[in-house]
Amino acid sequence: MDILWFVYKRKTLLFPSLIANLQASLQVTKRDMEGSFSSHFLAALIIFLSFTSCANLSSAARPAAEKASTEFIRTSCGTTTYPKLCYTSLSAHASVIQTSPKLLADTALAVTLSTARSTSSLMSKMVQSHGLKPREVAAMHDCVEELSDSVDQLRKAMGEMTQIKGSNFGLMMNDIQTWVSAALTDEDTCTDGFAGNAMNGNLKTTVRARVVNMAHMTSNALGLINSYASLHN
Repeated sequence: MDILWFVYKRKTLLFPSLIANLQASLQVTKRDMEGSFSSHFLAALIIFLSFTSCANLSSAARPAAEKASTEFIRTSCGTTTYPKLCYTSLSAHASVIQTSPKLLADTALAVTLSTARSTSSLMSKMVQSHGLKPREVAAMHDCVEELSDSVDQLRKAMGEMTQIKGSNFGLMMNDIQTWVSAALTDEDTCTDGFAGNAMNGNLKTTVRARVVNMAHMTSNALGLINSYASLHN
């Protein structure tokens, strides 16, 4: 049993050394111990500690992979118009993105679509608020319509991104870029409706903050999509 304790204490050795030591221990134990139970126990112990060693190696490699993914996102976002917003909105998805330009563009588009939907929903609720001036109501209705169109454009782009294929890459990517560009135009048109001093200050501030954030995310997504497309030119 002293051999078993020795094996247990040395389980953190590198995988090849672990196997060699365990095999040697098994040889000795077979000569010194009677019955099949001990042999089976040691065989099971070999398997268990082998898996433990592999798991330890995998755990040690994970932080390095996460760091590489985070740095990839940071560097890629550095090429966008709003790099800080790009990084903060995508870094939480580093484990999904890894270091793939395709997954980076996919995720940027998916996050933007989610933001667009929530913003559009908020605008739809705000337009029903009491106490709005006729001009404010008209501007809100126009904004809701523009944002609805933007969501539709982003949804179509997202669907195309998931279906993109090598043989039709250029044509499909052109559609995606056109749709995302159109979504950005819709968002800019929404904010234009709140220009001037005729609008309520609080309403203008709230709407512009949400829609501008959405437009900046759309701009970043388009930039990352363009970067991904350029790899295939």
